[in-house]
Amino acid sequence: MASGRTITIGGDITVPVVGQGTWRMGEDADDVPAEVRALRAGLDLGLTLIDTAEMYGEGGAERVVGEAVAGRRDDAVIVSKVYPHNAGQRSARRSCENSLRRLGTDHLDLYLLHWRGNIPLAETVEVMEDLLAEGKIRNWGVSNLDVDDMDELWSLPDGTRCATDQVLYHAASRGAELRLLPWCRAHDVPVMAYSPIAQAGRLRGDLLASPVINEIASGRGLTPAQVALAWVIRDSGVLAIPKAVQPEHVQQNAATLDVRLSDAEIAAIDDAFPPPNPDEPLDIV
Repeated sequence: MASGRTITIGGDITVPVVGQGTWRMGEDADDVPAEVRALRAGLDLGLTLIDTAEMYGEGGAERVVGEAVAGRRDDAVIVSKVYPHNAGQRSARRSCENSLRRLGTDHLDLYLLHWRGNIPLAETVEVMEDLLAEGKIRNWGVSNLDVDDMDELWSLPDGTRCATDQVLYHAASRGAELRLLPWCRAHDVPVMAYSPIAQAGRLRGDLLASPVINEIASGRGLTPAQVALAWVIRDSGVLAIPKAVQPEHVQQNAATLDVRLSDAEIAAIDDAFPPPNPDEPLDIV
């Protein structure tokens, strides 16, 4: 079962700092049974937060999640995301209702703007607040927004009700550290790290093949992926959502909740994958 390392989102949702991602799920019908089993195994281990999006498999991943949580909806905290071009007053409601239908639920625990598009943030905030008032969502947030966007969001009516910012973050992609993570900590906004073991993004070398990562893993009886994941959740305020399909990977992700890297191990990883320079932007996939 998941350990006591938790994070609170939106003031009313508390989950372990490792959840479950679903990017690339629902794209091949032959893979769906294994994907469903993996998500159910994660729930059994206490990894209650499941992140998905209408973009993933064009709704296919949401259907996988719906099958995984069927009969145990109360065990899961479901996060989905709306396309930027669907984030307007009328289109967001339609997208949300379609997501609810695919997921087989009457509400989302968290609904995110997937990335910023041409629709004004003020309009997106307004419709998110409407969906919340209607009970279709419990909280709303954003994804892939950097500090300038977050400042703009905070200037809007109800903008400070944003519950999270989901961004790409791992040891080889650290653009979020320069300004965004400090901003989020100062404003009490939890960060949700996607691709935390470098499944995506601009890599400075192969993270899981790194000699430093492998040396730490070998010395601790861990996998390189566990070390990479433990690095992401080393500080408070960050929740990681790795994707796993193989049962052993789900178990390893859950076990990482009990892994705390030493200062020396963190320093060694920082030396191998240096913190960002001032010109490094937030990485987005």
